[in-house]
Amino acid sequence: MRFREVERILLQDGWQIKAQVGSHRQYVHPHKQGKVTVPNHRGDLPPAVVKAIWKQAGIQRRSTK
Repeated sequence: MRFREVERILLQDGWQIKAQVGSHRQYVHPHKQGKVTVPNHRGDLPPAVVKAIWKQAGIQRRSTK
């Protein structure tokens, strides 16, 4: 899964960009606790990274591809 796909899903769930440090964007949600950091690298993100992003964001996803 590419960065833009992950970002699109986060934004649709209500997450907002809080900051960007280098190639990593941080998102916050107005009603959920914590923040989610997503690396903006070329190509597909590793499945373990995508799974961790969904876990941090509290989003249920069946596939990480």
